[in-house]
Amino acid sequence: MSFWKHFREEFSVIQERDPAIKTPWEVILYPSFRVMLKYRRAHRLYEKGHFFLARMISQRAARKTGIEIHPGAQIGKGLFIDHGSGVIIGETAVIGDNVTLYQGVTLGGTGKETGKRHPTLKDNVMVSAGAKLLGSFTVGENSKIGAGAVVLEEVPPNCTVVGIPGRVVKRKDVRVPRKELDHCHLPDPIREDIQRLQRENNTLHSRLVDLENELRYLKRKEKEEEKQP
Repeated sequence: MSFWKHFREEFSVIQERDPAIKTPWEVILYPSFRVMLKYRRAHRLYEKGHFFLARMISQRAARKTGIEIHPGAQIGKGLFIDHGSGVIIGETAVIGDNVTLYQGVTLGGTGKETGKRHPTLKDNVMVSAGAKLLGSFTVGENSKIGAGAVVLEEVPPNCTVVGIPGRVVKRKDVRVPRKELDHCHLPDPIREDIQRLQRENNTLHSRLVDLENELRYLKRKEKEEEKQP
């Protein structure tokens, strides 16, 4: 693919998916735009065996943008890195089409594997700010990873993951639209469990109060009966 085709493709991705864009030329100021053009060039060199040159390009891009993408990573079309500072994508990471990453995301390894060491993200996955995906596993199509989550194992398609360690929350088996970038209003199973316990505790407290009132009534009635001749 030619440089200008990559240029137009990356340009259109940011312009289409970032509501903060007011004028088209703002796109060229975006770190994600610059780093993706550098990545495409470095990846071609990496595939040809020019590892030093590929790493030199990627490291220069990392210093300038704060986004570190290993040239060996395999990235599909339409990757959108919003803000981007602190994003790290490891050598054996595989990213499908129309994936969205926010700042501080890590697609890393655990330090224990050899070979395939980094996550695979299928199409339309969204990873929220500060999330860490560590190890060789797959995140299924249309899934969302919540902010700050630490994911260490497989994620099925059409799911949401929140918490540390990441817990899978099932969602409707419906494709997530490409333009759906809401990474705030995600399910929180821990909060839901706490709220359920609070409801059960309130119910139990009410029953105890009723029992105490009934016990007082019975004692009072018993005393009244004892006083009668």
